[in-house]
Amino acid sequence: MYKCLNCGKEVEVDLKTSKKVICPFCGYRIIKKIRPVVLKKVHAR
Repeated sequence: MYKCLNCGKEVEVDLKTSKKVICPFCGYRIIKKIRPVVLKKVHAR
């Protein structure tokens, strides 16, 4: 899953087969990968 930086909608794009990366909603060409929030716990000694 990716997120368009212009309209903020979630877009599913296959980067291996597609030649152009374009948001289907607004036509913007810059998208970013949605990363899950990972909490890292460190135990004190």
